[in-house]
Amino acid sequence: MKRFKFSFHPRLVDALRDYDGSKFFQDLTAGLTVGIVALPLAMAFAIASGVKPEAGIFTAVIGGFLVSALGGSRVQIGGPAGAFIVIIYGIVEKYGVANLLIATVFAGMMLCAMGVFRLGSLIRYIPVPIVIGFTSGIAVLIALSQMKDFFGLHIDKMPGDFFAQVQTLAQNFASFNLTSIIIGVLSLALIFAWPLLLKPKAAELESPLSNRDHRVRRLLRALPGTIIVLILATLAVSLFDLKVDTIGSKFGGIPQGVPDFQLPEFSWALVQHLFAPALTIALLGAIESLLCARVADNITGDRHDPNQELMAQGIANVVTPFFGGIPATGTIARTVTNIRAGAVSPVSGILHALTLLVIVLVAAPLANNIPLAALAAILLYVAYNMGDWHEFARLRHFSMNYRILMLSTFFLTVIIDLTVAVQVGLVLACVFFIYRISSLTRIEQIPNEETSVELPPGVHAYSIFGSLFFGAVGKLEGLIEPKAMPEKALILELHQLINLDATGLDALETIRKSLQKHGSKLILCGLNRQPRDLMRRSGFLDRLGVENCLPNLQSAITVSAAINE
Repeated sequence: MKRFKFSFHPRLVDALRDYDGSKFFQDLTAGLTVGIVALPLAMAFAIASGVKPEAGIFTAVIGGFLVSALGGSRVQIGGPAGAFIVIIYGIVEKYGVANLLIATVFAGMMLCAMGVFRLGSLIRYIPVPIVIGFTSGIAVLIALSQMKDFFGLHIDKMPGDFFAQVQTLAQNFASFNLTSIIIGVLSLALIFAWPLLLKPKAAELESPLSNRDHRVRRLLRALPGTIIVLILATLAVSLFDLKVDTIGSKFGGIPQGVPDFQLPEFSWALVQHLFAPALTIALLGAIESLLCARVADNITGDRHDPNQELMAQGIANVVTPFFGGIPATGTIARTVTNIRAGAVSPVSGILHALTLLVIVLVAAPLANNIPLAALAAILLYVAYNMGDWHEFARLRHFSMNYRILMLSTFFLTVIIDLTVAVQVGLVLACVFFIYRISSLTRIEQIPNEETSVELPPGVHAYSIFGSLFFGAVGKLEGLIEPKAMPEKALILELHQLINLDATGLDALETIRKSLQKHGSKLILCGLNRQPRDLMRRSGFLDRLGVENCLPNLQSAITVSAAINE
């Protein structure tokens, strides 16, 4: 039995061994870039989740710092994620912000436990159609939740239920704000167009540019479209005194300082109700962070430690709620930005967190005039990139099981709940897997058209192919029907039986007893290691008799021919 061994070894420790000034400069550039990218996303995710914008910023600061300092990936960036929006909003609506913080702490403890007990690799076993289904479903819900601010509708609070949201939007659509719509549409268009506007044309590549032009272009390419939108939309509101909802009018601005350590109010009566939300946060955080780390590995050629990453994510989620933060996880968009900006170690993630902290301490008052319509446009862009929409167009190329898994997870996520969607998806995946494996198990009679074996009178022989487990034992029932019962012996040739479980072994025991009652014998031949070991440990071989467990079919036929002679 393998002995459990605890290991806590952040990648930062290895990265600092040969760290130098040139690597620091690369990490500094990447950290500044990602910090700027993370600012609008952190605020937008928090607002969409039903909490104040500073909750998202300090989640990115504290959670991002801890994930980079303690994590198992060299370039992963942690912080609030779009995937959490629907979950957080539902918890806040049902239990309140204080209980969201408690649920986040519980989730952090679960993530730590997953890492300590080395369960990180198990997350990889979640089928791809389930991941695609729930991420695309979350993207739809994010987009729907932003319609209120995008159109400037007069709705005090959006409900958490899908159909209730649609009904509320339809009933209040007449209250739209044309200025908000213009800001939202222009912001969304600019975010999509920004990379295309800066893409150099062939004529520009051939024509010489001044050093100043090169520097300006490099600077503009380094700035994401979301930051440009944030700056331009804020300037428009400030200069023209536009009558739209802003961070200042809705939340009173962002505090200019470090949040105080605070203990959320704890109630044992709510603990049992918070277990399911906490488990959802933990599972979603684990899936998101490890998927993100795998994406980073594919780009960099590196390899992350999934268990160390889970422990870091857990610690981050235990700590951030005490400073008013929300759930944190690895984020693909910011991690990819970090890689493309030249990050070489976890130091870039630490610098990204410090960059956000400096922005809050210095420029927090400037956020008062950020229009919510612009943040809604940013989240619509995030939702568009989050969903794997091309997979829906390709569904016709996949099996019916794949389609059922993906579509059921998608619609259950949108209409009911992410937790239910994942649970149902996993159950369906298990059922389909059992059906698939059982369909591969075959029992063929010997002799057949492919064999020239002669059996003695009163002896029947069969070959079993595949796996004899609880989902396939029904195929053995026909072997012991009274009219098919052999007079002398039943030979089972098992050299192509790759796996046997307890249910399959019980079925073989039933066959042995039935044959014994009719004065016949069960003879096995060609056993592989796993079935033989299980039979030996359970005592089945002793009951069967060593003389009835033979190495090949020919020896089994010879033994059966000698019965009752």
